[in-house]
Amino acid sequence: MASLCLRYTRNEEDAIEVMHNGFLKVYKKIHTYDSSKASLYTWIRKIMVNGAIDFIRQRSKFSIVDLEKANEPGIDEEAVQRLSSQELLKLVQKLSPATQMVFNLYVIEGYNHREIGELVGISEGTSKWHLSEARRQLQTLLQTLQVK
Repeated sequence: MASLCLRYTRNEEDAIEVMHNGFLKVYKKIHTYDSSKASLYTWIRKIMVNGAIDFIRQRSKFSIVDLEKANEPGIDEEAVQRLSSQELLKLVQKLSPATQMVFNLYVIEGYNHREIGELVGISEGTSKWHLSEARRQLQTLLQTLQVK
């Protein structure tokens, strides 16, 4: 769960805070867990993701952008393959909190833009814009690394 929380936050201190708050919520809500609906791991993971979203909401504001279709630049797959998971995590953490959250929810957690919009309180178009912006910024960061 620590790595999940770290994907949504900027540093280990914030990740630990999100994780502690999440486990506190798990402890308080364990009586509501229903094993017929999801595994315990899935249930706890959802609590952690929602806790991370709440944490980011408290510390940042989303910029509202309404786009019909966001152009999505490609990312150099070879450059990504050469990076360690820690290096990739550091690149993702350089994104703005809102863009980082949408990127994590879409790419890592598998949410679609409608679900992200409902979770975070933004339009689908804004979610698409944040994903496109994340990909653009990551592409730029990868190109910068290749030049070095």
